[in-house]
Amino acid sequence: MMAPADDIDRIMAVMQAAFDPAYGEAWSRRQVEDALLVGNCHYRIAEVLEEPAGFTLSRYGFEEEELLLIAVSPDFRRRGIGETLLRDCKADAKLRGARQLLLEMRSDNLAVHLYRQSGFVEIGARKNYYRTPSGARLDAITFACPL
Repeated sequence: MMAPADDIDRIMAVMQAAFDPAYGEAWSRRQVEDALLVGNCHYRIAEVLEEPAGFTLSRYGFEEEELLLIAVSPDFRRRGIGETLLRDCKADAKLRGARQLLLEMRSDNLAVHLYRQSGFVEIGARKNYYRTPSGARLDAITFACPL
């Protein structure tokens, strides 16, 4: 089932504000729409005074949920929105039958503290997976959180 167009608009507004274009991590509108058409992808939007502040996009598969994207607009950071989105994503995943929540991120991502505080532990790495704006390569780190 496709998400309502205004929800996709909210997700895209946060995506454009939150992701540094130099890394190419932001998804296109089409990628978000296609993911949500599959049926096993789910999203949650956080709003502050009816303004989109953050979102999660995750995919459920046999007893696992993967957090594909989480973002908080820079104007709304450091207000607990990321923590709330993670907590709600974990609760939703558990209701769907997931036993763990997985995520992957750049090794230099400052959100690592949020993930660790939220119960995620490092379970793997992909060497030289991301490219920085200067051309340097960074590892991707895979985390898991038991539910």
